[in-house]
Amino acid sequence: MTLTQGKPALFLWLFMAVLVSATSHAFPTIYPTGTTIYDPDRTWSGYTFYPTPDDKGVILIDMNGNIVRRWTDIVGLGRILPGGYIIGVTPEDSPGGGDGTELVQKDWDGNVIWSFNRTEQMETEDGGTAWSARVHHDWQREGLPAGYYAPESSPAITSGRTLILAHKNVVVPEISDQRLIDDYILEVSWDGEAIWSWLASDHINELGFSEAARRAIRRSGTRGRPLTTGLDMETAIQSQDWLHINAATYVGPNRWYDEGDERFHPDNVIFSGRHANIVGIVARSSEIVWRMGPDFRETEALREIGQVIGQHHPHIIPVGLPGAGNLMVFDNGGAAGYGEPTPAAPNGRNVVARRSSRVLEINPVTMEIAWEYSISGHGSFRFFSWNVSGAQRLPNGNTLITEGAPGRAFEVTVDGEIVWEYINPFFYESDDTRHNIYRAFRVPYDWVPQLDRPEERAVVPPHPSEFRIEPR
Repeated sequence: MTLTQGKPALFLWLFMAVLVSATSHAFPTIYPTGTTIYDPDRTWSGYTFYPTPDDKGVILIDMNGNIVRRWTDIVGLGRILPGGYIIGVTPEDSPGGGDGTELVQKDWDGNVIWSFNRTEQMETEDGGTAWSARVHHDWQREGLPAGYYAPESSPAITSGRTLILAHKNVVVPEISDQRLIDDYILEVSWDGEAIWSWLASDHINELGFSEAARRAIRRSGTRGRPLTTGLDMETAIQSQDWLHINAATYVGPNRWYDEGDERFHPDNVIFSGRHANIVGIVARSSEIVWRMGPDFRETEALREIGQVIGQHHPHIIPVGLPGAGNLMVFDNGGAAGYGEPTPAAPNGRNVVARRSSRVLEINPVTMEIAWEYSISGHGSFRFFSWNVSGAQRLPNGNTLITEGAPGRAFEVTVDGEIVWEYINPFFYESDDTRHNIYRAFRVPYDWVPQLDRPEERAVVPPHPSEFRIEPR
């Protein structure tokens, strides 16, 4: 590796942003699961939290991969807060399918401390209506802007605002003849009152699309995923997931705002439009005040970065961590983007592609790459996640990377050396080759005072040339 210094229906969309099967790639058929590498002297040790496939719940593991707690009443993207509190989505399907019905916070003993489900009233199968949060992909709690631990962050536990990424179904003829599955970001108070909201389709003209891209969005309208609001399936299949926002985080406190750059106000929101290769910052005025993509030929600085494709988890590294103020993003690769039709993309969708991933740390003002983890120079096939995934900067300068599609999370040093690696042992029941990790987060041991600090034992794997499965 090289670095540059300077229920299956409920969260199916978490794992199916690009319809590529793991079996189509050159992965080994036999490999160990659990912790496969662990150097206690060089990691930033703590508990790691992640959701399992097939809505089997969320788990908390120690550095040796031991499951220290599993919650089956929470699915999708969850998080641990100080004191052993957990926030996540309940397993029930939203009326109409596809989204999370309720976002809940529970204490260690399972008591509900907070919940929200009132984004929209949805039509039920019996012709009635029911409230749903319609939450998908992401949410943030005040005081935890990037969604992960930082020494100077203080997550709100018994009060505070919550940012929620949700869906709305709208018809916008300017964008498409088909009904849109649109992305809706709202912020709610502790009491559940909506205090700010933003609808993506209202800002189509701020997203930097070319005329060719706009035509491609219209042509690709029938390729949306089925999501109903009481409509029959034939109608639902026409719904268009045109932008597919997969992340929404607070900008959080940062040096750029302290120096007078209003674009980086801590309450502004960073979003990621996966289908369109766009990362943007939305101000409280609802204006998009900073944007990267969709076309990375737009400026010389973006050309130096190179085309970002199908990205996940863009965020500003929080204060108190190495690289604070820089933008970190998991650049998936795979295929995404709208533009002129090509033989490989006859309808103008997925016009750019790359079969490798990168983690980029970028100065968001100069657009210079400050750090990169990629396969450049080695040609390894071992770093590619065509969907899901993310990255977390750790207090010791290491980075925890979720290479989600192949079910791998690993910690690397600044120089790119792997000091911890974990392979998800939870597989889909319907496909025992797939064991995605949507996104993993590391928290300090003292965030979970209910558990005794675990014993840490080094894991030193044999070299593959020495590993054999003996015949019987």
